[in-house]
Amino acid sequence: METIKALMTRRSIRTWTNEPVTPEERKIILEAAMNAPSAADARPWHFVTLDDPEVIRQFTGMGGTEMLAESTFMVLVCCDVSKEIYPGFWPQDCSCAAQNMQLAAHDIGIGCVWIAVHPLAEREALCRKVLGIPESIVPFALLAMGVPNEVLPPEYRFDEARLHSNKW
Repeated sequence: METIKALMTRRSIRTWTNEPVTPEERKIILEAAMNAPSAADARPWHFVTLDDPEVIRQFTGMGGTEMLAESTFMVLVCCDVSKEIYPGFWPQDCSCAAQNMQLAAHDIGIGCVWIAVHPLAEREALCRKVLGIPESIVPFALLAMGVPNEVLPPEYRFDEARLHSNKW
């Protein structure tokens, strides 16, 4: 798939078949994450992969996350703030990694949805409790994936009213 086509056709997928995401597909997705840009190339991220249905089910009660029970593969993007070279840039670094995962997943036919974790304290606490994440690591975003069980048409979201040229 070409980059622009991937950007313009990616949609958040919230229903999946029970077919697993293959090890090869997982590797492609995680390679894309780790190839994301990062401030000063600090790469402060860590990734926790989940494929155990019992572990995944523990994330279905966060409000609006019931569909996660259908996901066959999830990745929690985390940050080790001590790895930052320029403090405060880690959310951008982790966002780039998460976006790369979404686009890579879409490109290879895997449906993905981004579930916000940070800065919601109760979601961060749940991730720490369920996955044993140390206090020094910040749980940032949970990406739920699987073989899509829905096909959503592209949405054209360009809005010229949001553009400003040379001044507001």
